[in-house]
Amino acid sequence: MKGLEIAEKYYETFGAEMMRTEFPELEEIVAVGLMGSGSECYGYDDDTSRDHDFEPGFILFLPPEEVVDRRTAFRLERAYGKLPDEFMGLKRNKDVSYDTGRHGVIRTADFFRSKVGDPEGTLSLEAWMKIPENYLLEATNGKLFRDDVGTVRDIRARLAYFPEDVRLKKLAGALMLAEQASNYNYERQLSRGDTAAAQLAIYEYVKNVISVCFLLEKRYKPYYKWVFRALNDLPHFAVLREDLEYLISNGNGIAETVEKRSKIRSINARLGDEIRRQALSDYDGLHLDSFAYCVNGKIKDPSVRNLHMMAAGE
Repeated sequence: MKGLEIAEKYYETFGAEMMRTEFPELEEIVAVGLMGSGSECYGYDDDTSRDHDFEPGFILFLPPEEVVDRRTAFRLERAYGKLPDEFMGLKRNKDVSYDTGRHGVIRTADFFRSKVGDPEGTLSLEAWMKIPENYLLEATNGKLFRDDVGTVRDIRARLAYFPEDVRLKKLAGALMLAEQASNYNYERQLSRGDTAAAQLAIYEYVKNVISVCFLLEKRYKPYYKWVFRALNDLPHFAVLREDLEYLISNGNGIAETVEKRSKIRSINARLGDEIRRQALSDYDGLHLDSFAYCVNGKIKDPSVRNLHMMAAGE
């Protein structure tokens, strides 16, 4: 069973009873769920995940102090700490000196402030362009088990995905960087015989192509160690995983560079197909920088459109 399911069952078995019997006045105003940085919040946890920071637990999201004061919050923390130490073969981490902050009692405002810099998830265009995608994903992944008032649900809805102009700006930048890394820097380094630098260029190409894939699918890109796993979930681009892995996993001998150039053309063609399908460009070539200019031109807000192409880059 996946960690998110275990967390929900742990709450249903012990947490819900704790709230009902010890804190009935809080039941309807404290949201409960699990989201954040743990692999279980993405649904990516496996046997390896269980070697650290993996335990049965959930988050209790508290409203502001004027609604739930510090004394009550402390009582709730104590009660949470007394929940059973073991559940479904997993042991809870009881060493408070090694608190990961992934479970337990937290103010809703503090949680979202830690992820996106704003307690209510109300972001300026500048903030939308600068916050790393994995933090936005950590604020919106996982699952809410209960939220009667809807405060956490509403914030997550505000953060569900980039405003369209921001998506397009980030997409234009990623396309430009992918082109620069492949057809320009990769080829120049090969001509110099610097295969190590050529491989770094390939890494940059793959990294930015992955960004393009997620942006075209309108999904947040996770932290780098999960991106290849997450590619499997992209309807239009899961098929690219094998080629992208080949590019970063093989050297730059004569035969390999021939194959890499072929795969780059194939990848670019697939990206182009989706860009045209979304009516972001009618360019029918393979140069990603040409797509980038077209995409940037689709941005409606002139203050965003006229920013440097890389203004929303990571």
